[in-house]
Amino acid sequence: MFEPHYTSLDRALIALNNALDTLGASAAARRPSPAAGLEPAPMSEPERRDVAGLMRVNHTGEVCAQALYLGQAALARNATTRAHLLHAADEEADHLAWCGARLRELHSRPSLFNPLWYAGSYALGALAACAGDGPSLGFVAETERQVEAHLQSHLERLPATDDASRAILEQMKQDEARHARQASAGGGTPLPWPVPRLMRLSATLMKAVAYRI
Repeated sequence: MFEPHYTSLDRALIALNNALDTLGASAAARRPSPAAGLEPAPMSEPERRDVAGLMRVNHTGEVCAQALYLGQAALARNATTRAHLLHAADEEADHLAWCGARLRELHSRPSLFNPLWYAGSYALGALAACAGDGPSLGFVAETERQVEAHLQSHLERLPATDDASRAILEQMKQDEARHARQASAGGGTPLPWPVPRLMRLSATLMKAVAYRI
């Protein structure tokens, strides 16, 4: 598989451009939103604030996913693994755009800490890649399994009338489950037992902060 040769400066500029694209307000989806064409749901003000908080958490999760995948892809050791990570990042970019659009419909905004979440997740992705392609793909599989469980908890919490948010989260959940399967099938190796626990703890902190700020 042909891969272009990039200098260190090229890679730095590409990484900066990816970060700006992810953190900007103009993220565009390649696939139509699952919520397209659905009528806005009547919600009380407390329900709207709660749904906005949930969608802000999901938007931040997609910011983190972009950073993780791109950090892993930057240091992946073979072209097949890199292609897998970049393809998954493309689909996660759809999720990012869908969540951003839903936040605007709810008259809300993304987390103010997204630049911090992005930087930390990119570093974590690069660190995972340094362990080798097997552990790196194993990290993807575990991340996606945890995200799938988190999305299910949000689906159970949404107001029954909020078809738009539900449609987005259900499609995201399907995509995350597929990414986990693909990462495992691609050679992902199980992570040492403390790592999934630490991942859950850090995700809990992110969700608590992003829901409010």
